[in-house]
Amino acid sequence: MLIDGHGRAVNYLRISVTERCNFRCQYCMPEKPFSWVPKENLLSFEELFLFVKVAIDGGVTKIRITGGEPLLREDLDSFIKMINDYKSGLDLALTTNAYLLPQAAQKLKDAGLKRLNISLDSLKEDVSAKIAGKNVLKEVLAGIDKALEVGLKVKINMVPLKGVNDDEILDVLDYCKGKDIKVRFIEYMENAHADQALKGMHGKEILEKVKERYTIKALGREGASPSFNYVLDDGTEFGLIDPHKHDFCENCNRIRLTAEGNLIPCLYFDEALSIAEAVKKGDVEGAAQVLAEVLKDKPKENRWSEDEFEDRELSKRAFYETGG
Repeated sequence: MLIDGHGRAVNYLRISVTERCNFRCQYCMPEKPFSWVPKENLLSFEELFLFVKVAIDGGVTKIRITGGEPLLREDLDSFIKMINDYKSGLDLALTTNAYLLPQAAQKLKDAGLKRLNISLDSLKEDVSAKIAGKNVLKEVLAGIDKALEVGLKVKINMVPLKGVNDDEILDVLDYCKGKDIKVRFIEYMENAHADQALKGMHGKEILEKVKERYTIKALGREGASPSFNYVLDDGTEFGLIDPHKHDFCENCNRIRLTAEGNLIPCLYFDEALSIAEAVKKGDVEGAAQVLAEVLKDKPKENRWSEDEFEDRELSKRAFYETGG
């Protein structure tokens, strides 16, 4: 079992396989040019897999593939198959914007993928285009339908932004109700790479929007999940991811690995150690030592707070490198 410096069991590894993305979302990297890290700087799937085996052998039972947009990495299904073949009982998931899912969903399912988290910030073409930087809604909705068709479990993520899509919270909730999938509303995470004019909604404001139509009951957090769950009178569940809340980090069970081999102990923090040298040499023991050091230094909590948005410290973390 992997234990961090605060006594928390760590059994969840998030792997960013690319920082590239085909969207330019306002809350992530709206001004970043359409360029990418040279291919030779990225760890190969075989090198990533060497570390994955170290993590699984140490006690990791949940792996999520992220980006950037992970479906831009060629032959991603082969990497998923490597992991699934090594240990088939893992909770193996992927976070995506769904734009390429119509073509990829069946291959992902066949490779052993179990679940998808899909970003859906608007059901209006113009608003969706404003957020993503291009017209994407038709393809995203088709991707969701294809994922459900092939039997992948789906959750929807929405980031409500004041004056942008805050009037669609109920629409997205009802869309998910209609497809029997769960939506999680995510508080905007302030970061230096986003459009600085954005204003996020506090969790309590999101809940007030839902209460305009529904009676809700709090269910609480499920295990180490970052989502605080609620249920409507008809049994429909939805989640709220509120990283500014004081108890958000209490049961954190995750670490993050970037495509270049940086092992990151906390989404907010810029501190990281690299496994690249070790895995390029096939040094399993060296990779394990880096993992042990990162776990020892994993912070107790992030630096976000429940203060008003304008008073919060901005993270310099590029979320497109770590998958959020």
